[in-house]
Amino acid sequence: MRIARFVPTGADPAFGIVELAADQGDHPDTIAVITGDPVAGPVQYTGARHDLADVRLLAPVIPRSKVVGVGRNYAEHAAELGNETPAEPLIFLKPNTSVIGQDEAVIRPSFTEDLHYEGELAVVIGRICKEVPPERAQEAIFGFTVANDVTARDLQSRDGQWTRAKGCDTFCPIGPWMVTHLSVSEAQNLSITTRLDGQVVQRGNTSQMVHPIPELISYTSSFMTLLPGDVILTGTPAGVGPMAPGQRVEVEIDGVGTLSNTVVAG
Repeated sequence: MRIARFVPTGADPAFGIVELAADQGDHPDTIAVITGDPVAGPVQYTGARHDLADVRLLAPVIPRSKVVGVGRNYAEHAAELGNETPAEPLIFLKPNTSVIGQDEAVIRPSFTEDLHYEGELAVVIGRICKEVPPERAQEAIFGFTVANDVTARDLQSRDGQWTRAKGCDTFCPIGPWMVTHLSVSEAQNLSITTRLDGQVVQRGNTSQMVHPIPELISYTSSFMTLLPGDVILTGTPAGVGPMAPGQRVEVEIDGVGTLSNTVVAG
């Protein structure tokens, strides 16, 4: 199931179930409206349906408290920046104000000259949880989505810590929707492709993670409570690089979707 958050013409934001033409169902390329917030509780179909082309997709979830990032979780990416892979997950936080959705602009602030894309698989947490054993990680997951962990690489080097480099407004595009049908084992073997103006710049697979998804959930929840709607970014493959105003970045994860955003000058 694909769950999107969207704005119909002349209406307030809502959640809906997406049906694509590839599904070969009765309502191709449409979104069926549901009541409430599916991350927060049970929902029902309202009976309303819209063509996908007639709605604007938003970030599929606004984290209630936090976006948890994981650094250097692909060995080749760590190596390309001259770093070792950490023995334990390297955790950082992005504020929920950094989150944007499909087709929203990534704003390059005037105080950075080296803005990078980082295509990633993101995990959406579905329940309040603490000290989750790795073997029970599936119980904590609502679904998966696509993310771009936008990073001001020059600020990351200069500041000595990553808050400003990764936490600016618009630095966490996620979308286009959440998928709920993947198991952890399936999510741990998905291809990730990032394109810059149509040219492939990253190509990897989630099986290459140094610390897999169950370990990330267990480790993070060992010292902080995870809440429904929190997002964990699981790391990026090799191939990160700069993006400039006017360029368009697409992050595609097989079985999940394609996230697209354009960079503009701030």
